[in-house]
Amino acid sequence: MEIDVRWPGPNIEHIQNAARELVAGQPEVIVSTSTTTTAAARRETATIPIIFTIVSDPVGESFVSSLARPDSNITGFINYEASMSGKWLELLKEADARVVRAAGLFNPEFAPRKGAFFAAPFEAAARSMGVLPQVTPVRSEADIEAAISMLGSEPGGGLVMMADNFMATHRKRFVELAAFYKLPSVFPFRAGPADGGLLSYGTDFSEFFKSVGPYVDRILKGTKVNELPVQMPAKFELVINLRTAKMLGLSVPTTLLGRADEVIE
Repeated sequence: MEIDVRWPGPNIEHIQNAARELVAGQPEVIVSTSTTTTAAARRETATIPIIFTIVSDPVGESFVSSLARPDSNITGFINYEASMSGKWLELLKEADARVVRAAGLFNPEFAPRKGAFFAAPFEAAARSMGVLPQVTPVRSEADIEAAISMLGSEPGGGLVMMADNFMATHRKRFVELAAFYKLPSVFPFRAGPADGGLLSYGTDFSEFFKSVGPYVDRILKGTKVNELPVQMPAKFELVINLRTAKMLGLSVPTTLLGRADEVIE
């Protein structure tokens, strides 16, 4: 078996070029790893099977019309539902009751539905907790720095990194700025607190890639895409960085610590 890999990074033109190159090689199956890469592959082929991972809204993005029985050449594995953005904010507020303003950062070129997918649940959760929501699109590292510095100019701020691959690529700068301005931060993946953010709640991405293998195998053996349902995540993990909490002057509630799957000390 021959495996051809492309890693274009968070650049729309590079992603589309990579998809075009892969489709030109007429592979038996394509595996994509985000909303943006799946959309790029879909634009290039309506016949080669595509298995996506780390995609939040395949119906809204018109990749499939049904999760149970995909009707095109695409199926795969969902990482988050829209309601997760509200859950991220709830956990942040539980960890730090001082948060009264929260910025949710995302890049509209990479986020599902250009950011609208996570925005409404985020704003609804904020209102229910008496937190002022700031839905904050960013398109460059300079935008990230400007948004975080503005939030950090007054007390009571909190940061939510929304789930898109641009933000994931720039997470270390996000963490550095959160630390500099002493802002509590929540992430959709473990790498955030592992790098020094406060906490994360999300899926284990390695599990997605383990799940992709059997789907690829079945397609190579003749299974049709519409026989492989889109699957939802089975498990979410809560990770808390106590070193960061101490730096922020936080005493994380024991009720929250007790629910954590991992505590970084």
